[in-house]
Amino acid sequence: MRKAKFFLLGLIPGLIIVFFILNKKGASCSGYLPNSRVIAETLSKEFTYSDGFKAEMEFLKIDEKFLKDSIITKGNIDFEKSDAQKKPCPSYILTYPKKNPRYEIGFEKCTEQSNFQSLKKLR
Repeated sequence: MRKAKFFLLGLIPGLIIVFFILNKKGASCSGYLPNSRVIAETLSKEFTYSDGFKAEMEFLKIDEKFLKDSIITKGNIDFEKSDAQKKPCPSYILTYPKKNPRYEIGFEKCTEQSNFQSLKKLR
């Protein structure tokens, strides 16, 4: 029991100190989940669009800023429909928003660029 008290006496203040230090530096653990990693890697690459994707963007009146800032950033990767093990470029299906999706995007994430191939309006 005495060892547990000493352990907690050091653990609790240590956690509080670490929490405040990491919080001030802006560190977060949200980037470690598969969905977050795929989205972060996709946004860090050059975007290329297929002709069909460009035409659908124009038809739906979606600009590149909205695509990057909202659809991709706040989207959800559907790993059941995606082929994350495909070589050399894994392909993914992204839905936006997470609840009651309205858009579905199909893209490949290669080493140098993200190739956007399909854009569908679901409802």
